[in-house]
Amino acid sequence: MKTIEEQFQEYGVVPVVVLEDARDALPLAQALTQGGLPCAEVTFRTRAAEESIRQMSARYPEMLVGAGTVLTTEQVERAVAAGAKFIVSPGFDPEIVDYCLEKKIPVFPGCITPSEVAQAVKRGLRVVKFFPAEQAGGIAMIKAMAAPYTMVRFMPTGGISAKNLKDYLSSDKVLCCGGSWMVKGDMIKNGEFDKIREMTKEAVELAASIRR
Repeated sequence: MKTIEEQFQEYGVVPVVVLEDARDALPLAQALTQGGLPCAEVTFRTRAAEESIRQMSARYPEMLVGAGTVLTTEQVERAVAAGAKFIVSPGFDPEIVDYCLEKKIPVFPGCITPSEVAQAVKRGLRVVKFFPAEQAGGIAMIKAMAAPYTMVRFMPTGGISAKNLKDYLSSDKVLCCGGSWMVKGDMIKNGEFDKIREMTKEAVELAASIRR
């Protein structure tokens, strides 16, 4: 059984999904799975998020579905009850991190400063989110921060696309990248799931070619 980190490494890209309507959850899960990325970080900032995670996890049990933009421990509870296999927070919230560690829930908090990385290391975490990646200094900042924290790897998210994916995945300090370019909100709303499947397939092939 592969760990979540090993699966992230294998995929190279984790689709960051915003679902406004839970009816789109299953068509999206099918498109991602058929495109070669049975994985999704469903942002918990919409009313449809909880039910979307529940449906995706039930219908596609082999899919690695997690909750992103988690801001409270109450949201952690709801997300996990719905079937989320991992939790992602935009910043380093000690309460959320400690709660997840206590409950043995995989958690990837956002860290953009050495002080935040230090707090993660102190708690035994070896993988953290780097958000917002492009705005916070991109791969250059990741490499600079990783220098003293050799045991930590990053999941950059924010401003990442097919155009700059190579900049990130070429670094051994990057475990995987979070991205939404293949699952844009407009495409989901318009029911363009065939397009999502094709763009997901292209993202998988691109990630594989970079890490070959």
